[in-house]
Amino acid sequence: MDIFQDLQNRGLVNQVTDEQGLQKLLRDKQVTLYCGFDPTGDSLHVGHLLTIITLRRFQLAGHQPLALVGGATGLIGDPSGKKAERTLNEEDVVQMYTDRIRGQLEKYLDFSGGKRAEVVNNYDWIGQMSITTFLRDVGKHFSLNYMMSKESVDSRIQSGISFTEFSYQILQSLDFYHLHEEKHCQLQIGGSDQWGNITAGLELIRRMKGGEEGEQPQAYGFTIPLVTKADGEKFGKSEGGAVWLDPEKTSPYEFYQFLINTDDRDVIKFLHYFTFLSEQEITHYEQELENRPEERAAQRRLAEEVTTFVHGEEALKQAQNISAALFGKDGDIKSLSAEEIQQGFKDVPGHTIEEKEAGLIELLIEAGIASSKRQAREDISNGAVYINGDRCQDLDKVVGDEDKIDGSFTVIRRGKKKYFLIQFA
Repeated sequence: MDIFQDLQNRGLVNQVTDEQGLQKLLRDKQVTLYCGFDPTGDSLHVGHLLTIITLRRFQLAGHQPLALVGGATGLIGDPSGKKAERTLNEEDVVQMYTDRIRGQLEKYLDFSGGKRAEVVNNYDWIGQMSITTFLRDVGKHFSLNYMMSKESVDSRIQSGISFTEFSYQILQSLDFYHLHEEKHCQLQIGGSDQWGNITAGLELIRRMKGGEEGEQPQAYGFTIPLVTKADGEKFGKSEGGAVWLDPEKTSPYEFYQFLINTDDRDVIKFLHYFTFLSEQEITHYEQELENRPEERAAQRRLAEEVTTFVHGEEALKQAQNISAALFGKDGDIKSLSAEEIQQGFKDVPGHTIEEKEAGLIELLIEAGIASSKRQAREDISNGAVYINGDRCQDLDKVVGDEDKIDGSFTVIRRGKKKYFLIQFA
């Protein structure tokens, strides 16, 4: 099966400028393609994941991907999908974001062999360009009518758009032209919100290379669909906000849990989108979902595949260990390492004590778990207090070395769901 057919089967073909021409090109030769990522933050998030995985699919099919980090366009701001003007970041901040995102992209593509990937930065060709050169050699190819017809601009006319953001499509067009000239890049891919920018790039290539009547250069645009959930919400948000690819911002455990909690109505679609499983394997999980939905086999496989792709096998094992300890039938919190404890209890209330040990009643009050000694005694006597998963009804209990997981943490639970993390300094 060729790459385009695979993308169609997975529901990943949204818009194509010349479908037959692109299919023939992909069958006949190794194609260089690119996708852009603007450094608007210090990490990519799960919303970027589908385009990254699509680049990887092309690479596995024998084509050469370029991942463009927008060191220049990140200073400007893309109006696509935005209802208001972006806040512009300082140049040193954008440079820091650029370096961080470059490092992330280098984890997901193969940089060896004949189809090795490459990370490029558009600041290298836009940053040194003079305003005169930009206006004379590039800007003259864009009419105002053409630029205003783009959805990203048209949707902002009433609320207002600055000349800075209005010009963004010209800069992205220049990226495609530059890569077409310097890297023989013939295909740009992106999310559905990038269609206007992609077609503007094709128009610039046509005008600068072929003119109005001459031979038309072989260049194509392709977009993947916007990922939405069955409830209509955009994919990529959790209760805590965005789901980041940076493990320091969203831990592998949180990432794994985000995926394993996928709605039954979405999971098969997401297996097509975000994994490299075959159609036969996905059909198997579709049948499992229909016959035994309570086992959540499809969700587990989705979480395993995507967590491994983003964070690696070791991080997946950690996420699974934490999940089993917290939610498994025979879960044992004491089996976790200090690092796993920190991941699994990242968002629960915490308290640090300086002493090597502490009386349980005093600790419950000091950590804000109980409001008074009377409340603490009642909770302990009634069996509502658990230390590292074990019920404790000893009013004279002293929390000490034997209660420290990995010598560092004690997990106290009050009732069924209220967890507290005690750290010993």
